[in-house]
Amino acid sequence: MLVVVFLAAVFAGLLQRSSSLHAPFPMTEPQKVPCLGGATPQTHAWQRYHVRYYSMTLLFIAFEMEMMFMYPWAVVFIEEGAKAMVEMGMFLAIL
Repeated sequence: MLVVVFLAAVFAGLLQRSSSLHAPFPMTEPQKVPCLGGATPQTHAWQRYHVRYYSMTLLFIAFEMEMMFMYPWAVVFIEEGAKAMVEMGMFLAIL
């Protein structure tokens, strides 16, 4: 396991070094800043999001949970038959 971690670290270092050697032009100091690419930020980092994004987030999480339970259900659906179909129908109705 330690050998694999060591080889992964060496490979990552080689890729990093290779990309810096083959870059078309050297990066300026502002371009080395993460995420901004030298541009000044448009808004403050602690800017508030509109409240509608929270409800969309909750809906997304609810439907992701639904899919998390539907994948194993799909695997055993053929074996369980109508019982599994009724249980999944009740689950979706509650959701």
